[in-house]
Amino acid sequence: MLDQATRDRIQQEVDGNDVVLFMKGTPVFPQCGFSAAVVGVLSHIGVKFKGINVLEDPSVRDGIKDFSSWPTIPQLYVKGEFVGGCDIIREMYEAGELNELLDGKGIQTQVDA
Repeated sequence: MLDQATRDRIQQEVDGNDVVLFMKGTPVFPQCGFSAAVVGVLSHIGVKFKGINVLEDPSVRDGIKDFSSWPTIPQLYVKGEFVGGCDIIREMYEAGELNELLDGKGIQTQVDA
């Protein structure tokens, strides 16, 4: 169950950052293979993003799943829009769709530079 205070905290992070990744661990030290894979993709294409470590707060860890109606972590948001989890991000990257999405939203990547 997602309480209002947790919903507000999650919404503030989603609204306040162009690219935000709810993940297990940190971008420097991911604590699961799926989070590490998404960090790897984002780092490879040079996207600046904020990592939110869901392991630090059980209410956020459970709440993000209700917030997005998505059952797994990591979860990537771009300009307030839920993009997906690890498999979706990898597939989008491999198909060139992730760069298209980021470009379309005005997010600079290393490819743009």
